[in-house]
Amino acid sequence: MKQLTLFAIWLALSAQAWAAPPTSIKASYQVFSRGIQIGVIDETYQRDGNHYTLTSTTTPVGLLALFKPQKVLMRSNGLVEKHGLRPLHFDSRREGDPSKDVSAEFDWTARQLTLTNAALRSRIELPEGTQDRLSAMYQFFFLTLKTGGTVEFPMTNGSKLDVYRYVIGSRKNLDSPAGQLDTLYLDNQGKAGENRTELWLSARHYNLPGKMVITDAHGDQFTQVLSSVTRAP
Repeated sequence: MKQLTLFAIWLALSAQAWAAPPTSIKASYQVFSRGIQIGVIDETYQRDGNHYTLTSTTTPVGLLALFKPQKVLMRSNGLVEKHGLRPLHFDSRREGDPSKDVSAEFDWTARQLTLTNAALRSRIELPEGTQDRLSAMYQFFFLTLKTGGTVEFPMTNGSKLDVYRYVIGSRKNLDSPAGQLDTLYLDNQGKAGENRTELWLSARHYNLPGKMVITDAHGDQFTQVLSSVTRAP
């Protein structure tokens, strides 16, 4: 199986492919655990020239809202280039709990990534193609993905930097609250004791995730399903 790094895929993209993604998109997701809805995620992607802004708000619902009513707010901004998104800043915070605040600053000139949380501020090397937790999902807008290949990229959540590798599977029809979606299936094939992430990318919505399933090391699953989407050219 041929393996492609994110940077190699970037280099293979044409100007026409880069111009295809929308300038604005709003997406909402329902979040489930053990078949029970526990949250709603509202995300926006906005491109202004060669800059982008991404925001995500997770709102607990149902029983979870009784015990953890605070929203989780994330934001990413940076540049839009021919190879896709190049983050400059990412932050995540939970309302009323500053101990959960994290951020990442991307210095592409110095190749330095600065990670900050409540207890520590550290600097590490910034690999080419690094994404943050938000931009990673929207970077798929700019990629040409082929069944049988792989895609690999570094990603930071503001606390650490990991390398994510997805195997690209076959196309699958997905029934969602947003309608039936023609999707491409990706799986990071997490090993025992590791988190596993599965993605269904919607062709109609420029590879926006139509569904995501995260299985943690204990076998618990969290499912995120697209419920509505609007976009502008």
